[in-house]
Amino acid sequence: MRQATIYIDSKALQYNLNRVKQLAPHSQIVSMVKANAYGHGVQDCLAALNATDAFGVACLEEALEIRRLGYTQPITLIEGVFTEDEMEDVIQQKLECVVHRHEQVEWLIQNKEAYNALGLKVWVKLNSGMNRLGFKSNEIIAVIHQLKSLNFNCVLTMHFANADVDHPLNEQQIQQFLDVKNACKPILASCCNSAAIYKYPNLHFDYVRPGIMLYGATPFADKDVNELDLKPVMSFEAEIIALNQIHAGESVGYGSTFTATNSMQIAIVSIGYGDGYPRAYVKPNYVAIDKQLTPVIGRVSMDMIAIDTTKLQVKVGTKVELWGKTRLVDDVANANGTIGYELLCRLSNRPQRQRI
Repeated sequence: MRQATIYIDSKALQYNLNRVKQLAPHSQIVSMVKANAYGHGVQDCLAALNATDAFGVACLEEALEIRRLGYTQPITLIEGVFTEDEMEDVIQQKLECVVHRHEQVEWLIQNKEAYNALGLKVWVKLNSGMNRLGFKSNEIIAVIHQLKSLNFNCVLTMHFANADVDHPLNEQQIQQFLDVKNACKPILASCCNSAAIYKYPNLHFDYVRPGIMLYGATPFADKDVNELDLKPVMSFEAEIIALNQIHAGESVGYGSTFTATNSMQIAIVSIGYGDGYPRAYVKPNYVAIDKQLTPVIGRVSMDMIAIDTTKLQVKVGTKVELWGKTRLVDDVANANGTIGYELLCRLSNRPQRQRI
């Protein structure tokens, strides 16, 4: 059987959740499990995250999957409902909605008795500069006052555009948020994603919303997970399926983009872009064998890659870490000109999955 396996480390996931608790001890934690738990497999991750206060998802379908799996924690739909008829499932499954446009507010008001009777909070989104979703500051105060007058329990929320870097918009967003919060007090508040949890401890407020940090990848371009005291949750492995000896002047793979300058041993590994392994490298890339890094050579194919094993003792069947504890997913992403989030989320269903 072709061996390409994704291992999910439950203890690492629990460690990272506890890390959030250490950083934000006075806030409730909404663990983001959207996009199939950032590609890790929501079914494999929920048990390790069972100590969280709530879950966050992008859409109703993701919330319903969590309920089907038997989890009863509060769930927040971070994009809200998309159509009015979804409110029936919201009430039935006891889900909390973000509202970011007036139609959603109207749908909520039409269901106010049932929604409020369940003690559900409504998250009101401020567009403070991200310019994706939310009410601008000149209209959100009226929206919140309207909802509060109808006995809705509101949470003021926003999303940073640049929490991972120093940027002038950060302070503008913070000030807008604080101004609205002050104008609507008393009100619950939430504005910190993974990067902001680290960067703005004074803004943790009532809820923090960790995402990528839970899975042991970094939200920062200039800090790795070791600096952040996080543990990678996913290890992505495959096996060597063939060994070749090539000589100076011989090339490897499609396009013959790699040409050997000396005699060397290359290994063919059972992984490729058909599994979600990235192809478009802009910098040299590496894999790990027994905690030793060795380069990927030539182009990534749909089902195979070639690696240089000249200096290593390997055989057919030797396991190769594509990313995980030694070769961090963020380093693979950097070599590919992207971010760890993308690599994790775009894995295909071909690799086997195991929870450890």
